[in-house]
Amino acid sequence: DIATDSAGNVYVTDNTALANQVQKFSSNGTFILSWGFLGTGGGGFANPLSIAIGPNGTVYVTDWGNAGQAVQKFTSDGAFLGMWGSTGLGEGQFITPGGIAVDSQGFVYVGDYGENNNIQKFDSDGNFILSWGSPGSSDGQFMRPAGIATDSQGVIYVVDSGNDRVQKFDSNGNFITKWGTQGTGDGQFEEPTGIALDSSGNVYVVDRGNSRT
Repeated sequence: DIATDSAGNVYVTDNTALANQVQKFSSNGTFILSWGFLGTGGGGFANPLSIAIGPNGTVYVTDWGNAGQAVQKFTSDGAFLGMWGSTGLGEGQFITPGGIAVDSQGFVYVGDYGENNNIQKFDSDGNFILSWGSPGSSDGQFMRPAGIATDSQGVIYVVDSGNDRVQKFDSNGNFITKWGTQGTGDGQFEEPTGIALDSSGNVYVVDRGNSRT
């Protein structure tokens, strides 16, 4: 995954077996630093997947292969600040933690790509606030929620990969709208994954199965 901070620095998760780290670059691609190692505990990863930057520059990383430390929190220089999550189906638990986003108020949203098929909301210290979603294809349900993004108004956009669509919610998880169907035409998807918004509110979706954005 990839994320940028307010200064234009670029953060990339590298989940290859020999890396398991985060790398930081300037906006022109100059390497600045990296952190992480294969393992458990603070700063160790089993498969770092998604990354998001909070409004104060804090870096949050989901660890796909380590549901017991689902979210890790770092300074912008890679200093470990904390982590939360455990394996399971309850509040603050995950089977396969995937997409992550942070809104302008610092609330953290994490999608569970695994059996939970839900979105969980936390404060910046990892305290559970609420969750929404369940397995299925109805409004507000998910089949493998992948990427998550937020806009300046705190609206949450979720790529519902298994249902080939995007769903939109308010910050309390109330369903607003959806779009997308399975297929190869305009506005259709095949296993979409990533999502991003620009400053004008336009939404960009990575359509993995169709090899396009």
